[in-house]
Amino acid sequence: MKIELTRPTTALFDSWADTVTEFGGVHIDGGGYELGMTPDRAACEASVEKAERYADPDAELPEGHVACDFLWVTDAGEVVGFIALRRELNEHLRQFGGHIGYAVRPSRRREGIAKEALGLVLDTARKQGLDRVMLTCDDDNPGSFRTIEGAGGELQDVIDASSEGHPQLRRYWIAL
Repeated sequence: MKIELTRPTTALFDSWADTVTEFGGVHIDGGGYELGMTPDRAACEASVEKAERYADPDAELPEGHVACDFLWVTDAGEVVGFIALRRELNEHLRQFGGHIGYAVRPSRRREGIAKEALGLVLDTARKQGLDRVMLTCDDDNPGSFRTIEGAGGELQDVIDASSEGHPQLRRYWIAL
């Protein structure tokens, strides 16, 4: 396994489309995708353009959005997941989202991919000058909260996030 964080590119369209399709139309953390997106070439191109725009610190972003590095998690050049590093927190992210969101395609879970990708993005956050980052996950997702805790995550609290479609949400901080 050779996990890397890759800037979105249409050159990986086929494996990107396979990965998005495997999620089955549910929300994909870390991708910046709209719910129900069809993984066709136009959506891939839009995803690449969005990633470029959000990575530009001078870009005009929609209200309520923050600068963000949307990255694809790849293994030997194949897309196996998504991870996002938000450079700042607005009120919504402070409550429900945090600095980092990630997802691994269902067929590749339980292989340590999320652990590797999180470690790589934490290195990126350090290089960008962040001294700590916030992450959240559903309280009923032990794979995710073990990954966060394994990376040094300290549980801040567990909140009712039913207004956001989550029953209970764990909020963590990782010191960098």
